[in-house]
Amino acid sequence: MTDDRSTVYEFAGGAPAFLALATALNDRCLEDPVLNHPFSHPGHPQHLERLAGYLGEVFGGPPVYSQMCGGHSAMLLIHAESGAYDDLPDRFVACFDQAVEDAAFPYDLEFRQLLHEYMVLAAREVHTYSPQGSVVPLDTAMPRWSWNGPVTREEYL
Repeated sequence: MTDDRSTVYEFAGGAPAFLALATALNDRCLEDPVLNHPFSHPGHPQHLERLAGYLGEVFGGPPVYSQMCGGHSAMLLIHAESGAYDDLPDRFVACFDQAVEDAAFPYDLEFRQLLHEYMVLAAREVHTYSPQGSVVPLDTAMPRWSWNGPVTREEYL
């Protein structure tokens, strides 16, 4: 369902929907025996709001995460050098897919597939910086996704 009148963010339900997704994703990760370890440690007190802001920004919402937290490179730095297990990306994507359901996102096949495809690529990217000694570029552009998938940097500047 491509609707030129709304962004993916708006179709999902805006900020409240992405906060529900962040909460559901966090809960799902806490239930996973591998993902539990990084998610069970006390993190930033606004972790859920930050995660919701990040995901919302990717899909056309306001640049909340970039303005408050420093953008994509800042997110990658948080997760870099974690020494994560090789199956972490697949586990995270499975939790994300279930969290989309838990958060009662609209059931539209194109919409759900778009969210899944984004998270597959995002989880793989984050995992590439997992080994000790990884260097995250400080100018990595914030990913942007529209109904047509990834948007190139030139298209959103």
